[in-house]
Order: sequence, then C-alpha cells, then structure tokens
Amino acid sequence: MEQKEEYASTTEGVDLNKHPSGLVPTIQNIVATVNLCCRLDLKAIALGARNAEYNPKRFAAVIIRIRKPRTTALIFASGKMVVTGAKSEEDSKMAAKKYSIIIRRLGYPVRFTEFKIQNIVSSCDTRFSIRLEGLVFGHSNYSSYEPELFPGLIYRMVKPKIVLLVFVSGKVVLTGAKHREEIYQAFENIYPVLKQYRKT
Repeated sequence: MEQKEEYASTTEGVDLNKHPSGLVPTIQNIVATVNLCCRLDLKAIALGARNAEYNPKRFAAVIIRIRKPRTTALIFASGKMVVTGAKSEEDSKMAAKKYSIIIRRLGYPVRFTEFKIQNIVSSCDTRFSIRLEGLVFGHSNYSSYEPELFPGLIYRMVKPKIVLLVFVSGKVVLTGAKHREEIYQAFENIYPVLKQYRKT
C-alpha cells in the first residue's frame, strides 16, 4: 500500500500545457541549506532543544526533528544548517525558520540567511513496464544499467541537469533539481523516450 502512495501521480486537474504526459511527478523530499550566521555550541543545543540528538563520534552535527512540517535538521557548529524531509518548497522554508527560532530561543544571535534549495527528489509512475536493456542500448551516452548492482537504470539528463532512476515497473525517481520546473521538464523529456521502450 505504501509503495503505491509513494509513486502516486495525480492526473485530475492537470495542466496539460505544462504536463503533456498527463502525469505530474510527486515531490518526496526537499533538501535545503541555511546560514544562521553565528557559531553554535552543539552540546548545549542538544541539551536545551527538544527531540535533539548529538553523537559527535558519529556525526559532527546536532540532529533535531519537528512534526509540523515533518522534517529533520542537521545543525553544525559553524551555524550552517541542512533541512531535509519537506514535501514542498514552502514547507522546507517554514521548517528552516522553525529550527532557527528553536536555536534563537536557546540564546544565540541567529540570523536567517542564504536559504537555498539544494535538491528536490520526486517520483512518478508511467503505468507501463519498461525494457531497460533496450533503453540503455539506445541511450548509452546518458544511461548505465547494471542490474546485479542496482535494479534501476541510471539516466543522466543534460538539460535540465537531472538524474533519473528508471525501474522495469515503470516507476521513475528524479533527483538533482533545484526548482520544481526542472523536475517537470525532465519528466516530460524522458516520457516519450520511455514510451519507445514500453514492454508489450
């Protein structure tokens, strides 16, 4: 059941000018970075903040989680922060602001600057099976497929610069975008190609 939901692609009310395939990739995760512009005492933050964990032997950052929006922040002593887990750009920024408020309340002169989305990961289901051997043969400049190492074909699109993982089932994962439009464009670029290698 969960697998279906993960790749669900809505077609109702789809703008076919923007999405000629009729399919819209679903955003699964957004990774963003922020600069809080001050040095941080990670041990003190781990002790003072709720839902925080800090194990300096394993990782040089405090990990804090919040429920709304459901996200995780990695907070470094330099004042740099990475926020993961958001499903939209708005949620990513809102979560980053919430984490910065948590740190400010612990007595740090936090400034919220340089918020930047670094990676948008999304998925889509073409709803047909794909001949990956044919695809890798026909598009060898852009793709690699080693089923004994990884079940998906890795397709490196040049424009937009997106990496796509294509599975026999017709599921596609798109990663490396900094803007939602790049995801949509990459999927519309690959969709007609995938149709050529549709299993009959």
